[in-house]
Amino acid sequence: MEKKNPEDSFQVKIDAEEKIEPKDWMPDEYRRNLIRQISQHAHSEVIGMQPEGNWITRAPSLRAKAVLLAKIQDEGGHGLYLYSACETLGISRDELIEQLHSGKAKYSSIFNYPTLTWADIGAVGWLVDGAAIVNQVSLQRTSYGPYSRAMIRICKEESFHQRQGYEIMANMAKGTLEQKQMAQDALNRWWWPSLMMFGPHDTESAHSAKSMKWKIKRESNDELRQRFIDKTVQQAEVIGLSIPDPDLQWNEQRKHYDFGKINWEEFTNVLNGNGPCNKQRMANHIQAHQNGAWVREAAMAYAEKQKNKKVPA
Repeated sequence: MEKKNPEDSFQVKIDAEEKIEPKDWMPDEYRRNLIRQISQHAHSEVIGMQPEGNWITRAPSLRAKAVLLAKIQDEGGHGLYLYSACETLGISRDELIEQLHSGKAKYSSIFNYPTLTWADIGAVGWLVDGAAIVNQVSLQRTSYGPYSRAMIRICKEESFHQRQGYEIMANMAKGTLEQKQMAQDALNRWWWPSLMMFGPHDTESAHSAKSMKWKIKRESNDELRQRFIDKTVQQAEVIGLSIPDPDLQWNEQRKHYDFGKINWEEFTNVLNGNGPCNKQRMANHIQAHQNGAWVREAAMAYAEKQKNKKVPA
């Protein structure tokens, strides 16, 4: 009897919408692709705490501070879920962090832009988390079980983050002239980087074809970006803000908005470490990691002590 190729059996399972679990056989490239994507996602959640943490002490009200603190805490939790999912693929947390610090692993380019005003916190919640939700709702159906299950909880919390940001922008847009101008300025600066979050066009993405075949990704970069634009343009109109794209217009034939060219040179430059805050963000993360070494060492020592305790007869 002819032995079945494991890659064929794997693809049959994928096509049947069955989840791949940690102990299942999987192609090495599938494992590598997942480690790259999940670790990048985890790093982005943790690095993304920094631009928001910049405003904890300067939030305009106690309520705003409490909400922002809750949001930042959520982001740390998302990083934990994702690092844990990534570890099921046979890579350690230490390796993941080392890859981040060495520059081998990337995180979303969006988190290398500064938050200059309180309106930026609104723009981050509305646009950045809004873009994340569009992408992550699709990832709830990703083929790898631990990643899929982590995304279900993350999406629930991200929807709260998006509403928090939109509330800030809506309140500022209906406030004084200066407040509305501040909200519009934040939208102007965060709009294009938010579109870049979805990654290169499908024809230029090195990983999209395999990710789609293996159902790691369920929808293409361009499909997700278009969905975000169609939804967000309408949200901007409701609160009286303008999308900073002179080429933006509704295409009746396509039933979607046409939009201008994205500056992919800027995207590549920021991703390669040359954005406004790349060096600052990474230096902060490395310092925090070093400062927390004693906590990790104490936890490991305690765990080892508990493991070595004699169990009473």
